[in-house]
Order: sequence, then C-alpha cells, then structure tokens
Amino acid sequence: MKKIIAILFLTVVAIRSNAQVKLDDFGRIILNTYLPDNLSLPSEAKNLLVTKLNQITSNNGIGGSQANPRFIITANVNVGTKDIIAGPPQMIAQNIDITFFIGDAETNTIFSNTTLSLKGVGTNENKAFIDALKTINPKNKEVIAFLEEGKIKIINYYSTNCDFIIKDAQTLVKQEKYDEAIYQLSLVPDVCQDCYFKCLETLTQIYQQKIDADCKVKFNEAKVTWSAAQTPKGAEKAGDILSTIHPIATCQPEISTFIKKIDAKLKADEKARWQFKMKQYADKIAAQKEQVRIAEEKGKRDDNYREKQSSRNFELDKIRVNSYRVIAVEQARNQPKTIIYNKIYWR
Repeated sequence: MKKIIAILFLTVVAIRSNAQVKLDDFGRIILNTYLPDNLSLPSEAKNLLVTKLNQITSNNGIGGSQANPRFIITANVNVGTKDIIAGPPQMIAQNIDITFFIGDAETNTIFSNTTLSLKGVGTNENKAFIDALKTINPKNKEVIAFLEEGKIKIINYYSTNCDFIIKDAQTLVKQEKYDEAIYQLSLVPDVCQDCYFKCLETLTQIYQQKIDADCKVKFNEAKVTWSAAQTPKGAEKAGDILSTIHPIATCQPEISTFIKKIDAKLKADEKARWQFKMKQYADKIAAQKEQVRIAEEKGKRDDNYREKQSSRNFELDKIRVNSYRVIAVEQARNQPKTIIYNKIYWR
C-alpha cells in the first residue's frame, strides 16, 4: 500500500453551495463536505462518496450548511490492488484505502484523519468503486473517533482564538459593518462555553450599537419627511418610518418627544390614522418589554438557574440569541454563493 500524505496548499478552488441556512445552523460545529476536482474517482463513485460524507456528518449532528464554510470534511482514495477476474462476465476486484480528513480550509490545518480499507467488485472500475464505497458505515467506531478528534480540535481553535475573533468583530463595527460582526460572532459554537459567553456579551453590545445607528438614520429621515410636509399625509409617512425603529433603541425618548410635536400640530379631525399608527408602535414596544419581563421572571423561578450560572439569565439569553441569529442567517444568505476553499493535494 502507498502511504498517503495530505497537504493543504494555499490555492483557491471554487465550489457552489446550495445548502439552506437556518437559525440552528449557528451555535453548533459544522463540517462542510468537499472533494477536490483532482480526486481520481469516476463521477458516479465520487457522487456516492459525497453522499457518504454527508451521512457521516448529518448522522452525528454536524452536517454542513452555507452558514460557516470554514471547516471541512474531505477524503482521498488510494487503490492498493486491482485484479481482473475471468468471466463471463469479467469482473474487477479492487482493494482501496480511503482516508478521511477534517480540517480548517482557511489556515490549511488538518485536525484529524483516519483510513478505512475497503474491497469492491464490479463489472467495471466505476462499479467496483461503488461496491467498496457502499460498505462505509457512518457509525463505524473509527469514523466516530475521527469526528470526535476533529470536534475537539475545532473547539480548541475557538478557545485559543477567542480574543482575536472578538477583536476582528469590533474592527468590523468600527467600519459600521454590524451585520458582518454579528455573523462572525454567531459562528462560535455553544460547546465552546467560555468563548461562546464572551461573544454573547460582545454581541449584546454590537446589537445595541446596530439598532442605535439604525435609529439615528431613520429618526433623521422621519424628521426630514415631517418638515417637508406637515400634513396628515406627511405625519403618516413619518410614522411609517418611525414604526421600523427597534423598540429598545436608545433614541426612544427623542422619538416620544417628536411624536408629541406632530400630535400637537395636527388638528383633531386629522389625528385618527396617525394616532392609530403610533398606538401600534407603542404596543410593539410594550410587547417587547413584557417579553423581557416574562423571561426575567422565568429565569428567577428556574431551580437550576443559580446552578448553571448565577449572573446569567438564560431565558433572556434565548431571546437575545434568536435576535442575533436572525441577522446572522440573513448575512449568511447574502454571502457569495460560490464558496472559496483552499485546494487539497495528495502526494
């Protein structure tokens, strides 16, 4: 058998990802299936190998999506022996070694690998490969151990690089790239507890900065709209803009004052639609506050609350995390549809 040495080399190759991004894609470890173009396998056998890699990750709860394309699972196939068996029909028997790898496609780092020796027989080379690949069991103990080692290395990556991840997010905030910063921090898996909670704290700050910046823009837009037309229609347009401002934005007191000014300007018979719109906005703010209040009360009643972490309200965290992940999902969907991976060579 030839010894296989895998090298991650900094050359880019593009692959297209059609995976849907969901809320629960964030907060967990994700491995993306990738096979290089130079892998010497017939197309049907290559497709089956992709399916097997997807089964390995999905069966173990780490199936990939477009949310985080950084960490990959890949494989290389090496033919040990090939024998022709006389027919009829003539058959091909192959002994192959398939080596799986988990790695970081950005830093060219291999986290774990394992090799399975397989046998396949078929009327042609493609069918012999397929016959061998069919025997791959996603629950094979060697495969499970390989996945666990890879997961531990990924957790270690986040643990050792947490401060850099947060610093990079804060740099994005300075560039007013709030959604990108939220997306990057949301990728940290919750199994990396220390880093996850550090990022959660930073996310809370960045999210508030985002909605405050958004409030400033929209509030100015509403004021310009009202100044241009101090009429019921102008008030309604300004109200439409104000109603899109987040309920917990810190500019709410200024908005309240502005609403009173518009209200005072309108005549009694002109106020109906304006007041209805503002009532809807007030209700939205009240609903947000009530949701927070309920979460706080539930957190205090939870018997395990202090056992988990005395300074943290996990019910409130759930609300916050969902808000951040909605933004992260949208940001992921807006990423280029073609994902760039480093090319993988074998020698």
